[in-house]
Amino acid sequence: MPKAVLDSSALLAVIENEPGQDSVIPYLDGGLVSAVNIAEVITKLLHRGAPQAKVEQILENLPIIHCDLDQRLAADTGFLTPHTKSYGLSLGDRACLALGIAKNLPVLTADKAWSKVDLDDEVQVIRSS
Repeated sequence: MPKAVLDSSALLAVIENEPGQDSVIPYLDGGLVSAVNIAEVITKLLHRGAPQAKVEQILENLPIIHCDLDQRLAADTGFLTPHTKSYGLSLGDRACLALGIAKNLPVLTADKAWSKVDLDDEVQVIRSS
């Protein structure tokens, strides 16, 4: 049973041994990740110079559950815009939040701005500084 939804920043913290990874690791096995956030992780790793085969291997070895962005989740992602616009949340950020709300699970992120969003879901920021 999934315990959390993971933002791309949380996944990258684990993949790249960044600060905050210790907060993510307990949620990694079976953690839910939106397809949009998978695309963000791939993009970041490629921009940082990782070859495609290595990126594919990394993602295959993560014990996460990929979640498609269906029509309902896409609509919910869009409807979060008025609540998140002033905090600068991206499409991927909103897709992650929408998945957390839909599944009634906490969302893990490294983005401190998320904690300011006034929503009913539980946002856990993985870095204190």
